[in-house]
Amino acid sequence: MPLLLLRRLIRLPNQRIISSPNVRLASPFLRSSIAAKPIQQRCFSATPKPQSTFNQVLRGCRVSQRARKKTSPQLAFRPEMKGVCIRVGITKPKKPNSGERKIARVRLSNGNEVTAYIPGEGHNVQQHSVVLVRGGRAQDCPGVRYHLVRGAMDLGGVPNRITSRSKYGTKKPKSN
Repeated sequence: MPLLLLRRLIRLPNQRIISSPNVRLASPFLRSSIAAKPIQQRCFSATPKPQSTFNQVLRGCRVSQRARKKTSPQLAFRPEMKGVCIRVGITKPKKPNSGERKIARVRLSNGNEVTAYIPGEGHNVQQHSVVLVRGGRAQDCPGVRYHLVRGAMDLGGVPNRITSRSKYGTKKPKSN
């Protein structure tokens, strides 16, 4: 058993000696050799950090957590990317749901090809349309991890939309 590892486990990290300028000395009226020495003080907190046992260290408790998997990796840390539609089609959703979901196969400006969901009712996307792609998957369509932005570039907004207009690229209706 490595002796250095045991020494590291035994060492108390929560003890420290207070140094100047915050040194608390004993009362000035007490004239002794103890009065001039700084007082050792422990750092207490409401939620103390428990120390690992030797067996926990051997099992690997100090290994950092694995990084979270990216939900939209092809965008390369960008909020949106421009792309050109290669193919437009429909797909069926996963088991409890039914219907036809409109999707588009898009070649992004970095050369990657992704499958994106077209939100809203009706669309004017066709092959070679220039569209804006954002992250966000379609929950009931496997393999669809991206959305097209309505009202941006060649993809028009949803006509006659009253609620949630900003999400579907619809202008405010003019009141008479």
